[in-house]
Formats: sequence, C-alpha cells, structure tokens
Amino acid sequence: MELTLQVTIDCADPVRQVAFWTEALGYIPEPPPGGQATWRDYWAEMGVPEEELPEGVGETPESIVDPAGIGPRVWFQQVPEPKVGKNRVHLDLKVSGGRAVPMAERKERVDAVVDRVLKAGATVVRRLDDPGVDHYGVVLQDPEGNEFCVA
Repeated sequence: MELTLQVTIDCADPVRQVAFWTEALGYIPEPPPGGQATWRDYWAEMGVPEEELPEGVGETPESIVDPAGIGPRVWFQQVPEPKVGKNRVHLDLKVSGGRAVPMAERKERVDAVVDRVLKAGATVVRRLDDPGVDHYGVVLQDPEGNEFCVA
C-alpha cells in the first residue's frame, strides 16, 4: 500500500495562507493537473457537480507543494468558524542543523528564517532561549493565528 502525507490547515482565507506558507516553506502553489487553467476547471472535467463547487472555490490555488517533491502537500481548507484555541498539532521548521552546529550558528539560521516569515506576515509568540539549555527556537503564529516553530 502506498501512503502519501497531506497536511490540511483549516482557515478563513486560503489565498492569504497559500501566499504566507509558500514563503515560509519555500513551496509553490500546486498547479492544477491535466493542463487545466484552474482547479475548478479540473474538477468540472472530472465530473464534480457545479452545486458542490461554491462560488470562487478552485479559482486560485488552495494547496502548495514542495518543488523538490520531498515534503508533504499542504491544503488550506476554507471553513466558516474561526480558530478558537491552541493548535493540537503544529509545524516545526527545523533549520538550525541540530546540536552538531555551534549555538551561535544555530541562532543565526533560526533568526534568518524568523525574519523572513515575519516579513511574510507571521507574529512572534515567544522565544525559547532559556539560559543553560542547549536549544534555541521561536514560536510564531501564521496570519490566521496557527502556531508553528522555527528551531
């Protein structure tokens, strides 16, 4: 049995989330298959009834993919309700290189990614930089308040 992994993130604005997360992850918007101009065109060709395709759905990319084909597909599922509490699952952007890399270099790597995602619309929740602990990371939120870490 072949298994593929997709990460699904509930959101209010898939277009905004696609823009943010392509920048954060270095992914690209997923092009529609079969040479179709939009996902809506693809789904229509596949026989999805029009009543199952609300206005605007599939006109812009709602998923992103790793251009190298290694990481999982991420789909931004539009939902009517807002985020209410803390995420039970979150993404870790692991960029430091781990304990084999000197702490000063790990901090530089983490801070460079944090700077990039802040410019894309993230906000810092807290920095994990406790004295005496050989770990450095930053907890952030995406534009819709979903937590993720850069470490």
